[in-house]
Amino acid sequence: MEQARTALAERIAEQRTGGGDPRALVGEMRRSVLLVPLANGGLWSAHSGGVRWVCAFTDETALAQFALHHGPADRPLDYAALLGARIVDDIVPGLNEPAGLAVDIATEDGSMFFPPVTGIVPEAAAVDADEAVEGAGRGR
Repeated sequence: MEQARTALAERIAEQRTGGGDPRALVGEMRRSVLLVPLANGGLWSAHSGGVRWVCAFTDETALAQFALHHGPADRPLDYAALLGARIVDDIVPGLNEPAGLAVDIATEDGSMFFPPVTGIVPEAAAVDADEAVEGAGRGR
């Protein structure tokens, strides 16, 4: 029996096909409970492109796909269930380096990256914060 996709997975699918509203996607991510694997006393993350990506999953099926390739073979993969908002508002800024959120990275056609930019992470943690401040108040 196939598991129904979460609301966030549905929004990601819409966005990946060229539809959907990016603001609604970010809002859904913030409201969603995400499953984040635990490793070495912290949250599982990976570095790519100069960014540390906290890896999270929309449901246990997506997490299990990831665990097949990256989890400990001899025991279940431990994880934390966290709101997306907590990850991007509290955890990402605490990493003290450019960091974002990578969702469902083991799902070939269902992954989505939420980069460390204004509107996704707090301004203090956004890599484009200086650009956003410089452009404030200018007409378009």
